[in-house]
This record gives sequence, C-alpha cells and structure tokens, in this order.
Amino acid sequence: MTGSLLADGSTGILGFAPQLLDNGVPTTLGMFASEFIGTLLLVLLGCGVVAGQVLSRTKNNAGGWLMVAFGWALGVYAGAYAAYATGGHLNPVVTLSFWAAHKDLSDGIPATFGNVVIYIVAQMVGAIVGAILVYLTHKKHFDLEAPAADKLGVFSTGPEIRAYGWNFFTEVIATFVLIAFILFSDKTPSEIGPLPVALVVLAIGISLGGPTGYAINPARDLGPRIAHAILPIRGKGSSDWSYSWIPVFGPIVGGLLAALVVPLMVAL
Repeated sequence: MTGSLLADGSTGILGFAPQLLDNGVPTTLGMFASEFIGTLLLVLLGCGVVAGQVLSRTKNNAGGWLMVAFGWALGVYAGAYAAYATGGHLNPVVTLSFWAAHKDLSDGIPATFGNVVIYIVAQMVGAIVGAILVYLTHKKHFDLEAPAADKLGVFSTGPEIRAYGWNFFTEVIATFVLIAFILFSDKTPSEIGPLPVALVVLAIGISLGGPTGYAINPARDLGPRIAHAILPIRGKGSSDWSYSWIPVFGPIVGGLLAALVVPLMVAL
C-alpha cells in the first residue's frame, strides 16, 4: 500500500512524497532507499549481536559464536525482506555477480552500469549508518575499558591467524558458496522468501567463519570499518586498514567466480 501511495504522487506528512515506484518498479530513489534500509538493518542487527558478545556489561555478553552466527543470519533475513523491492541484495558482491551472470538485478531492474552503482552506493551508505547506530545504542558500553581489538571487532572482521594469502582464500571460498547458492536457488520454487539465504549465511558462519569472521560482503566490512575510523570511540585504536582489502576483494573474487561457474553447471 505504501508503495502505491508513493507511486501515484500522494503526499506524505511533510506535504510531499518522493516517487519510489513507477508502475511497480523502483525509481532511482526507490532503488537507493530499498538497498539502503535493507543493508542498514543487516549491519544494525549483525554488528549489534557482535557488540553484545564482546562488550562488557551487556545482557548477552559472551553469548558465544553460535549467537553471533544466528544474529547475522537473522540480520540477512530482516534486511532482505525490507529490501524486497530491489531483490534484497544488501551486498555489492551479489549485485556484481548478477551483472556478471547477465541477470536482472530484480524484476524490472536491468543490470546496467548506473543501476549497479546505485545499488553499491546505497549498500555502503546503509552499512555506515547501521554501524553508527550500533555505536549509539551501545555508547555506554563502548565507553568502558576494553581491548581496542574487541571494539574494532564490533565493526569489522579480522583473522584469528594473520596470513593474508590464506585469509584471502578463505573469503573467496566462503563467498563462492553464498553466491553459488543464490544463483542456483533463483531457479528453485520457494514460498519462504529470503529464509534459505539466511540459513546458508548461518551455515557459512558456523562452518567457514572461524578463520576470518566471514565478511562475505564488502559493504558489511568496509562500511562499518569507515564508521569505526570516524566515530569518537573511547580507546578504539587502529581501524586495521592493512587488512581491509581482504574482506573487500576476497568476496568480490569469490562472487565473480561463482557467477562464471554456476552458468556452466546449470542452464540459467
């Protein structure tokens, strides 16, 4: 109902309403808004569960890796539903893999250069804002004494054993699994929305997330890392930019490999 009201020019609370849909298809602003809010929710819930895990005096402190994995999976579920109008990408690698596989980004949205850019910019901005909200909701806990690495870990991933080549390989494989499933499942009838993708993210976190923290999404890592760099977090330390390229380029390589391999395995 909201979409149709916006589409036909009905006014909102401020006496005007931006046109987010045009004949049921998101406009440029609609594409941005959809991916922005979806990615914001993903990061808010995902980084939020990490904050509860590592920051002291939270109700869910030391809840364990399973709690973190479930939190991120449910963040994917909520974010993808919120961004249903644009296919719920929430991840530049999903967007790039659809482009590489010559697939529309969503119904009525072709994978043109301009649309890909809109998606990725919206995802990055949404991730930054989502991370800022995590900081604000946990402000008093960030003010407490804690290792700088723990505070950074709320925002971005880092390896348990720093070996850049192996860390990169891990992110490639983990993201390959995610994107391959998304491309395969696109041809599988389903009435349960984004739940299958959320369950695959849960499986990746449990099975492959241990070495690097499974970024599998450049926006999920780089956006919050930027937020960490600019926020006035007490005792925050470095944003670890020397590692930051791995959770960006590892997922991109893994996603593009999946976009090239999957069409060779099934008729898409």
